[in-house]
Amino acid sequence: MRIAGLIQDSIVDGPGLRFVVFAQGCELLCEGCHNPDARALDGGKEAPVSAVIAEMARNPLTDGLTLSGGEPFLQAADCALVAAAARGMGLNVWTYSGYTFGELIALADADPGARELLALSDVLVDGRFVLSERTLSSKWRGSGNQRLIDVPRSLAAGAAVELAETEQEVRYGDYQGQRPVWRPRGV
Repeated sequence: MRIAGLIQDSIVDGPGLRFVVFAQGCELLCEGCHNPDARALDGGKEAPVSAVIAEMARNPLTDGLTLSGGEPFLQAADCALVAAAARGMGLNVWTYSGYTFGELIALADADPGARELLALSDVLVDGRFVLSERTLSSKWRGSGNQRLIDVPRSLAAGAAVELAETEQEVRYGDYQGQRPVWRPRGV
């Protein structure tokens, strides 16, 4: 997969300690993008998916995986492999995308990798960054139009279901029935 970078122990890309994969490449070109170096499709570096997974597994204190970018859905199949490995390690998965949930559903109809990545995501931060709506007060979002989507509930409902303010502190991971709930790893 082509990556712009990897970060251990992020606390700004979702709840808890996150392992963050910055996918390389984005065609949306949002004005004011906070990762402009991750836009070029041929930028960054090639990294075997197995190496990304090994790096993620290195830290036993990690609470979750965050896929960011660039645009993870441009490399959906590879990102889905990393997400599946994260799930296998008991981690929750947050995915950032400039596309809306509805656009990703349409993409998933044609792209099995996108369908798999969406299904493996607990939370989707969706929507293009809009400079005129830039905010520093919305947790885990850069502009006011972006939403925190509860992916399992949204897929079940067939429409985007946003996390309520009270749910935004919840760490999604293990499942009990249809609702993701947080439990410390190993419990």
